[in-house]
Amino acid sequence: MTHPREEVSAGLQTDRPHSARVWNYLLGGKDNHPVDSEAGEVILKTFPEFAAVARLQRRFLARAVRFLTDTAGVRQFLDIGTGLPTADNTHQLAQRIAPESRIVYVDNDPLVLVHAQALLTSSTEGACAYVDADADVRAPERVLAEAAKTLDLSRPVALTMLGIMGQISDAERPADLVSTLMSALPPGSYLALSDGTNTNEALNTAVGVYNGQSANTYHLRSPQEIASFFAGLELVEPGVVPTAAWRPDADRAQEDTADVSVCGVAVKK
Repeated sequence: MTHPREEVSAGLQTDRPHSARVWNYLLGGKDNHPVDSEAGEVILKTFPEFAAVARLQRRFLARAVRFLTDTAGVRQFLDIGTGLPTADNTHQLAQRIAPESRIVYVDNDPLVLVHAQALLTSSTEGACAYVDADADVRAPERVLAEAAKTLDLSRPVALTMLGIMGQISDAERPADLVSTLMSALPPGSYLALSDGTNTNEALNTAVGVYNGQSANTYHLRSPQEIASFFAGLELVEPGVVPTAAWRPDADRAQEDTADVSVCGVAVKK
């Protein structure tokens, strides 16, 4: 499950921006390289609100995991596209409410693997595991096989996919990947998904510039296309909505930023 740090570091590609590291920079983190911060600054110059968008997505994760754990009673999570560890990762959020929760993280960025130990600080009652950089959402069968070593796939699982489907091109059939994953999970399982939309010209330009220099490309889609990833599932209220509008915390002031990402949570009946 783990590799020596020096072996992993050889694959970090520090000469080109990587999405997890750029996202880390936008969130104010330190686990990035100059090439990543430069790419982040290019994005912010073209679309200054992007850092706020990144923060809104992290807050959606917190609200979604609280709902899934506290209201829906889910005790198993499959977090695909984990990104670099920050405060309030999925296992911390879930185990704060239900210490017995079990979480499997999946990411294909080698730097995330380097920091995986920060994602494996489980409560004694629960469990955490990390599926390494050799597997990602493009290999759903392998992800599921690895997840089954920690999760009981005969019981409900919450699949979280935040900002990950935008990294999948149309040619890679993103809807089919989501369907394959959800088809393997039993009734009572949930999908929590968010992604960036193509409804803002400044963001479209910023992402185009980023794609021209990055090791990964990002694919903005229409809100309707993103909503189609929930096909066959029953959306919980309020449906697929701008990220800030999904069950907002009453005691938190909302940031004034463009609605350039949408999200939703749905259950498999």
